[in-house]
Amino acid sequence: MEISQWLIAPRRAEAEIIAKKLGIPLPIAQVLANRKVLSPEEAEAFLFGTLDDLHDPYLLPGVDKAVERIISAVRQKERILVFGDYDVDGVLSVVILLKALKSLGAEVEYFIPERLKDGYGIKEDHLKIVWGKKARLVISVDCGIKSLDFAAKAKAGGVDVIITDHHLPGDTLPDAAALINPVLEDSAYPYKALAGVGVVYKLLQALLSREGKASALPHYVKMVAIGTIADVAELRGENRLLVKQGLIGLEKTSNLGLRSLLENCGLQKKRITEVDIGFRIAPRINAAGRMGAADAAVRLFFTEDEEESYRLALWLNEVNAQRQEEEERIYNEAFSRVKKNSLDQRYKLLVLGCEKWHRGVIGIVASKLKDFFYRPVLLFHYEDGKAHGSGRSISELSLIHCLDECREFFLDYGGHTLAVGCILMRDRLDLFKQKINSVVEQRLGDEELRKRIRIDAQINLSEIDRSFIENFHRLTPFGVGNPKPVFLTRGVEIINTPQLIQDKHLKFLVRQSGRTFETLGWEKAEWIPEIQRGNRVDLVYSLQSSTFLGEEMFSLSFEEMKRS
Repeated sequence: MEISQWLIAPRRAEAEIIAKKLGIPLPIAQVLANRKVLSPEEAEAFLFGTLDDLHDPYLLPGVDKAVERIISAVRQKERILVFGDYDVDGVLSVVILLKALKSLGAEVEYFIPERLKDGYGIKEDHLKIVWGKKARLVISVDCGIKSLDFAAKAKAGGVDVIITDHHLPGDTLPDAAALINPVLEDSAYPYKALAGVGVVYKLLQALLSREGKASALPHYVKMVAIGTIADVAELRGENRLLVKQGLIGLEKTSNLGLRSLLENCGLQKKRITEVDIGFRIAPRINAAGRMGAADAAVRLFFTEDEEESYRLALWLNEVNAQRQEEEERIYNEAFSRVKKNSLDQRYKLLVLGCEKWHRGVIGIVASKLKDFFYRPVLLFHYEDGKAHGSGRSISELSLIHCLDECREFFLDYGGHTLAVGCILMRDRLDLFKQKINSVVEQRLGDEELRKRIRIDAQINLSEIDRSFIENFHRLTPFGVGNPKPVFLTRGVEIINTPQLIQDKHLKFLVRQSGRTFETLGWEKAEWIPEIQRGNRVDLVYSLQSSTFLGEEMFSLSFEEMKRS
């Protein structure tokens, strides 16, 4: 069995200083140092930061103009149209902005395009919706930074446009009443990695404070946390503060729809983690947009009818189940094609497509294929002579920069370093494949395609004591920019016969220095011939928390192992 390259972080002097100054275990301080948290002051902010540490929203260019224009629209009873995206980040951006504007007395409506019919973003064709609703102000959330024609023609028609976005802009910016985006060239905002819902929260910070309603801000942080995690945004800086506080807030929520959703996920009255959001809550909201019905997700958070709330949450659960079935079918087909044609041996970027692959699901499948084959993946759905693509990348390659070098092929494209979307004519797909594979070949070396496991610290199982656990909790939430810590313990003894669970998971007990831990191998059934009772192994793992009869328990979730 092929073992990944184990990269053990060297012991850092900064970690020893942090551990001594803050009184925390050295392995925890080592984790912080590995994440470039290199001083006791930075470590204290990382471990104990609160919403009081958020930056002044007026540091974001455009916030001052946006606040003035919104207040003017509210006072003059102008109709406002909020234009959002259909993913979780976009849907929840719409929700929190709508709630805030309504609390100020605004006349406001919203529009979210259908993923399969309208595609991503604000287009010139959407002006008919603006005229039809007689809106005088349009506010975009999680989109709009490339909507040049829409903004220009809206302005010519007497409609102001405020754009809030976090995506990279094109060469030209829209002519808007206000542009709020931390990644713009002229933005000196201290934190660039906000999700779309985070950018909206910054606007609300300024707006509600100006109107004497700052006390309402913590209520919105729950939605911000869900949207930020769902968008796989970096969990450092302001994102970390917002998500950490939002997770605490989710333990007690008054929103009827959110309560129904948590109940449907089996999470009511439980401590909710980033894993719960990523794998249980967000997929249900996301499924609505992926299957062309994002409006139902918005309605869920506004309903005041208990029966409707329950019905919508149940419907989202059913749609998510349909999405999972579709996802599994596409994954199996794509995986089979890669293996049958040895594509993973021939190409550094996997490019596949099919007219029967659901456009709303191919991004999720691309992510799973990327993880298995450890290389970027771009999947396409074919329809009406066009190829609609969704791609995911490994950390070693910026996929959006690769698309930038192929921009002559696209009718539309955009995204981030690790996730992109694009549209091109299907008859140009072969030429595009040649070009982008050439680009990736130049940017990605063979060694970078070998899966690596980055190990934060080598420890003995006896070090996992109460102080270690308490401070480990303070490292959460984990995600991009703050990955779940991975530890190496050498020479642990397997003290029982490994069990196969549901034909795909492993469970066994390990012991060292008088400490025994249950060890789980998720999707690791293939390891069962390699290990047996009495073996001593070097184990690479992360810590996994669970609650049984009200008591928190920790187990080891192993990545790989080898004989000592």
